[in-house]
This record gives sequence, C-alpha cells and structure tokens, in this order.
Amino acid sequence: MKNLTVKEFVLFGITDHPELQMPLFAIFLLNYSITLMGNLGIIILIQTDRQLHTPMYFFLTHLAFVDLCYSSVIAPKMLANLLAVKKTISFHACAAQLGSFLTFMITECFLLAVMAYDRYVAICNPLLYRSIMSQRVCVQLVAAPYIYSFFVALFHTIVTFQLSFCSSNVINHFYCDDLPLLALSCSDTSTKQILIYVFAGFNMIFSLLIVLISYVFILSAILRISSAQGRHKAFSTCVSHLTTVTIFYGTLIFMYLQPSTNHSLGTDKIASVFYTLVIPVLNPMIYSLRNKEVKEALKRMLAEMFMSIHIINSLILFL
Repeated sequence: MKNLTVKEFVLFGITDHPELQMPLFAIFLLNYSITLMGNLGIIILIQTDRQLHTPMYFFLTHLAFVDLCYSSVIAPKMLANLLAVKKTISFHACAAQLGSFLTFMITECFLLAVMAYDRYVAICNPLLYRSIMSQRVCVQLVAAPYIYSFFVALFHTIVTFQLSFCSSNVINHFYCDDLPLLALSCSDTSTKQILIYVFAGFNMIFSLLIVLISYVFILSAILRISSAQGRHKAFSTCVSHLTTVTIFYGTLIFMYLQPSTNHSLGTDKIASVFYTLVIPVLNPMIYSLRNKEVKEALKRMLAEMFMSIHIINSLILFL
C-alpha cells in the first residue's frame, strides 16, 4: 500500500442532520448490545450443552461468531463517529476495516451454503449422516470459507488501496466500503469494478447455487415422506436456515449485483445498515425462537443457573 497521498479519510456517516445523531446512537447502541449478547449467548449455549454438540450446531456456532465479528468491525467506529466532531479514520485503519469486513461477509456466504449441505445430508441420507459429517469433515467445511475469504479480501483490499486518492477524502458512508472508496479515486477504477462484479457474482451465485441445489433435494425427500407429521418435522429443521438465507442473499444481491447506473450511495447505505447491523441481531433470534432444541437447551441452562443461585444463597444463609 504505497500510495499515501491521502493520510486519512472522513466518514460522512449515516446522516448529516445533527438532531438525528443522538437518537441514532441510542438505537444502534441497543442494536449492537443485543447483537453481542445474542451471538455470544448462542455460542456459549452450544458449547455448554452436550445435546447441541452436533454438526448443525457446530456450523451455527461459527455463523454466530462471524455475525459477531463483522458487526464488531463496523458498529464501534460508527457509534464513536455519531458522537464525534471529527469523524476521521486513518488510511491503514480504513484498509483494515475493509479487509476484515469482506473476510467475514464472504465467510458468511459460504457458511450458509455449508449449512444447507448439512441439512441435505441430514434429511436425504439420515443413516449415513454421522459418518459423512464427521468431525474432520465439519472442520474442513468451516476452515475452507475462512481461508478462501481471507485471501479474496486481502486481494481486494490491496487493489483498492493501490488506487490514487488525490481529491476529496470524504467517504459517503459510515464505514470503509469498496464502492464509496472508488467514488473518491482519481485513478482508472474500471478494472477494480470488474473485479468487484466478478468476485461478488461468483461468491454469491456459487454459494447460493449450493443452497438451491441442496433444497431441491431436500424438498424432493420431504415430499416422499408419507406422514404429514414427518414432513413437518423434517421441514422445521430447515425453516430457520431458509429465513436467514433469504434475508442475507436478498440484501447482498440488491447491493452488489444491480447495474452501476442504478447505484445510489444513499440506498446502498440503507442496505448496508441492514446487512451489517440488522442481520447479525436477527440471526440469533431466528435460530432461538424457531428452533425447539435451542429453546430446550436455553431452558436447561436457565434452570441450572437458578439452581446454582439457590444453592449459593442457601449456603450463605447457613453460614
């Protein structure tokens, strides 16, 4: 990253209306707090409850971790800027934010595809599920998205920050993202724009294709189940994942695969708020409220906590 014509950037933020800064700060602070508690809660619950030590919940743990990470890459700086007079971010901090965000966002795409494949194996090959989804295979299926995403994000970040930024340094966004950064560059950005569409298209289409193919086979297997109760039970294990996939991919497709002539940084900013701050807080709710096993595990954990508190209080009173 040899081009240091611009030493720092100014993040324009979500709005330039001062009267909205404090209400937005309160809303997004609450949102981020719920994101932290929800995703950490899912991770702790799955790790502590042995009945949830299955491949499906192993992948859910990593989904919660990724949601927690890419929300944390964006939210703290955005919250600080809502209160700050000088809303700056250094050149290298901006590069780090872009690279980290891309890493976790791409990882989420492929984790959702892996989770769809896991449901396909569970429903279409239930007798072979444990042997196919062994611990080694699960680790490999999780490690591959992390490694691939890291190198793709590193490549994109290097290409973006090799461009010249020699005019305005005000990013019309609340975090460092590719498209607002390209709008500031005085270099030829056509190659970079092609790379964005190629990689975004490949990542989303390939991962979404895995999801769609998996669910075609899943639907076919469910329709062959004779009893209505059996069909409902099989489909209920997929509802939470389908909800997450629909929200996540729908937002990304709107953001990255629309023609450049239709792009508006204002609408992109709203979409970015949705998938950087809203989706990470929705996923724990989707998987906890719509998942019977998670709700049962939560009840067991709360019961154990209350029992422990009762025992401690009894000991204190006895002493």
